[in-house]
Amino acid sequence: MKEILVLYYSHHGATREMAQLIARGVEQAGASARLRTVPRVSAVCESAEPSVPAAGAPYADLRDLEDCAGLAVGSPTRFGNMAAPMKYFWDSTSSLWLKGTLAGKPAAVFTSTASMHGGNETTLVSMMLPLLHHGMLIVGLPYLQPELMATTTGGTPYGPSHHAGTASDLPVSEHEKNLCIALGRRLADTAIRLAK
Repeated sequence: MKEILVLYYSHHGATREMAQLIARGVEQAGASARLRTVPRVSAVCESAEPSVPAAGAPYADLRDLEDCAGLAVGSPTRFGNMAAPMKYFWDSTSSLWLKGTLAGKPAAVFTSTASMHGGNETTLVSMMLPLLHHGMLIVGLPYLQPELMATTTGGTPYGPSHHAGTASDLPVSEHEKNLCIALGRRLADTAIRLAK
């Protein structure tokens, strides 16, 4: 069975919920989903996260990328860019880049933002950049998804997004949920087709 890695960083929980929805879509398409997260980073060198998270998905390592048939990457928006922990993780993947490990594998992105126009689209594009450098094939959401035309919360053709509110207290809307599930199905289906 093809395994899709759903890799995310979540600060308040919305990006984690989106990752779980994408994993549901992956499994609906007949693939297996592997949920992984990345630890926080700190400017204080002595500060470190425990080696195993207290709750949620385990931390990702390079083997997770080597083993996957496809990849979904999610991060909250930080000033129109991916959060530092996700960027830090990707900065550690040069050895895979040198070997072309991820080249030809499908990839997708998703994000959560505090404000409606808080940089969700630029964050999605910022997450695409290392994936493109690795030679991955970007999978987005076509406008055949009716939620893209109907949503008043989040959602883009670049990938699902969530409008969390400035207090990060807005729930993931039904349209946002459906777009996450649809992306998971589309990503898994693409990985399965590429493997034939």
